[in-house]
Amino acid sequence: MARVLGKGLPNAPVFSLPASSSPILSTPSGKVANLRSGCSGFLARSGLRLKVDRRSRSGVIRGRNGAAVLVRCEAAAVAEKEEAEASGEKFEYQAEVSRLLDLIVHSLYSHKEVFLRELVSNASDALDKLRFLSVTEPHLLGDAGDLEIRIKPDPDNGTITITDTGIGMTKEELIDCLGTIAQSGTSKFLKALKENKDLGSDNGLIGQFGVGFYSAFLVAEKVVVSTKSPRSDKQYVWEAVSDSSSYVIREETDPEKLLLRGTQITLYLREDDKYEFSEPTRIQNLVKNYSQFVSFPIYTWQEKSRTVEVEEEEEPNEGEEVKPEDEVKRKKKTKTEKYWDWELANETKPIWMRNAKEVEKDEYHEFYKKTFNEFLDPLVYTHFTTEGEVEFRSVLFIPGMGPLNNEEVVNPKTKNIRLYVKRVFISDDFDGELFPRYLSFVKGVVDSNDLPLNVSREILQESRVVRIMRKRLVRKTFDMIQELSESENKEDYKKFWENFGRFLKLGCIEDTGNHKRITPLLRFYTSKSEEELTSLDEYVENMGENQNAIYYLATDSLKSAKTAPFLEKLVQKDIEVLYLVEPIDEVAIQNLQTYKEKKFVDISKEDLELGDEDEVNERETKQEYNLLCDWIKQQLGEKVAKVQVSKRLCSSPCVLVSGKFGWSANMERLMKAQALGDTSSLEFMRGRRILEINTDHPIIKDLNAACKSAPDSSDAKRAVDLLYDTALISSGFSPDSPAELGNKIYDMMAIALGGRWGRSDEDSDESGTEGGSVEQSDLASSTAEAEVVEPSEVRAESDPWND
Repeated sequence: MARVLGKGLPNAPVFSLPASSSPILSTPSGKVANLRSGCSGFLARSGLRLKVDRRSRSGVIRGRNGAAVLVRCEAAAVAEKEEAEASGEKFEYQAEVSRLLDLIVHSLYSHKEVFLRELVSNASDALDKLRFLSVTEPHLLGDAGDLEIRIKPDPDNGTITITDTGIGMTKEELIDCLGTIAQSGTSKFLKALKENKDLGSDNGLIGQFGVGFYSAFLVAEKVVVSTKSPRSDKQYVWEAVSDSSSYVIREETDPEKLLLRGTQITLYLREDDKYEFSEPTRIQNLVKNYSQFVSFPIYTWQEKSRTVEVEEEEEPNEGEEVKPEDEVKRKKKTKTEKYWDWELANETKPIWMRNAKEVEKDEYHEFYKKTFNEFLDPLVYTHFTTEGEVEFRSVLFIPGMGPLNNEEVVNPKTKNIRLYVKRVFISDDFDGELFPRYLSFVKGVVDSNDLPLNVSREILQESRVVRIMRKRLVRKTFDMIQELSESENKEDYKKFWENFGRFLKLGCIEDTGNHKRITPLLRFYTSKSEEELTSLDEYVENMGENQNAIYYLATDSLKSAKTAPFLEKLVQKDIEVLYLVEPIDEVAIQNLQTYKEKKFVDISKEDLELGDEDEVNERETKQEYNLLCDWIKQQLGEKVAKVQVSKRLCSSPCVLVSGKFGWSANMERLMKAQALGDTSSLEFMRGRRILEINTDHPIIKDLNAACKSAPDSSDAKRAVDLLYDTALISSGFSPDSPAELGNKIYDMMAIALGGRWGRSDEDSDESGTEGGSVEQSDLASSTAEAEVVEPSEVRAESDPWND
């Protein structure tokens, strides 16, 4: 410990005490003294005296002989040091109000039209506050009329007036709420409500940030707020202009502008926004879009028309005398006249706020059609409430018709999900936050009270709450589709599959976590069900005892799948095969890999195992045709990787199969058709081709004899080339040179048809001679110089212009 030396006692011994809450002193006799409690009495009994210096926080102990000891606690030194470090001045942040307002107005909001949403939400909060307070203070309601909101645009003067019959504000509340930026009166009100759980348990208050009011300056150059609180006898007016750092509050003295209760906001629109936002139809559309489900009625000032009957005087005919007014005949006519009146803008009620058991099917259909502008009833819907860690209400629909173009399938940004917070529309522009891309066809509304929103209420922030909400929405959607698939009316699910089946197949590729939910919903045509779609569950139930895999074949059409040579042995053994006829099918199945512990096997690839092979017979057949396989491989060269005896053929002479790890013929066809396909990757990913021969076919038996007796025969070699090209087409591959293949077929046809119907050798010679003469004449005409003939000299005999 550091020694501390007192100024007045240069020769006195010094004790340094530890920095504890109760400094102690140990005397020569071994007794301990507490300097803070009972020190004086203890020292007096020991013949010592203590003198404390409060300024230096030290003490001097003197004995009877006059000796002195200076005592000082280290805690005092530490406290002095901390006090010295914390002795700096404290300052508060300053803000340039006009600049801050400019940032709030022009940086928080992406679209100007949201100003109406914010102001209507504020009006709704004012009405809600009055409704809550009137429970304990009924006199606040008074005789000021119903709780409602009225919006009146004035195109002539370029203004919008929003009036509510809510709680209003006193002068102090005007200064506190509108004069203090980012202070939410609703948040303060909610804080007070928490102390009274009976009132605060079920509220629909919207505000939370305290900046929504200033969104009025997005379109207004001047804002006037006139408000009357039932707790005050006076009505006050708050007035401010944009790009200003000050505002004015005055008492309303004009008797024509006095309000019974509530608030009236008048926006004086900017020149650029005057024509758009003062249009009554535009205002009504904005209300229906953003505030359609606000719990209070919203009326807008609209132009209407009606038919009335009027009496008109009959005009006298020419030459008739003018009759006196009493004798003039009058006739009635119908006339259409225009007038202005209030119209309810939010007629549709938020059915998701009601109990699902109380809502009829027709109400759901009507809500769906009005909300999403549809003309067909939905195929199915679900209405649910989620509680617990995340609380929200939702109604989801599956449309009655799928999208008309493929762009909507690929594009994850759709406007099918409408997000609400406390019944106020927030957004319908999502990029996969609430639903994955493959479920983008689902339409519905989601309403939550505590979503993580930015201040602009436009952007859904990425958070754990959003991930949980997405997970539950997806789960409920699959439950809804599963119920549809299990319903008694099979036509409904067939219609769903025709419209949205490709979406679910896309889910097999993009969402591995939900494979167990997606796979039971898939449907395919099969070799045993070519007219009706079959589920994988039905396929597994119909499997034989020895079948250990789910077999499939990917082709470009159902017709080509039925006639494919790969099926022959499987059909003979009564093994069912899935037909994958849509471009996305093969990729989807490859991503699934297994279903109910059964692997998916492509029958167009090598090493097909059917489970009941006779190994002894196969070994003998391979030995017998081993020479033929080598001879064919030698003739084809690099076109095939190998030639082997087939296990899958019955009637076809041969088939061309793909290797295990490369593309199938169907996938190779699809990749070649890609608009931005890469030829280098095609060569790399193209699987090796293996020619499998059917040893029971006559053509193969003839070739086997040819390779043993005449291996150098040109006819046999041509037959092998044609056999390969034919297998190439029948197996789903594209020939490299279609014209060359055509010539080979013509030659074989000429050999097969030569002289069959009695064509003589002379005819063939004459045809050959004629062919030679034609060639010679063509050559002569090509070498001769062309005669130039003027157009005027060329005239036909039947020319009508001839003299």
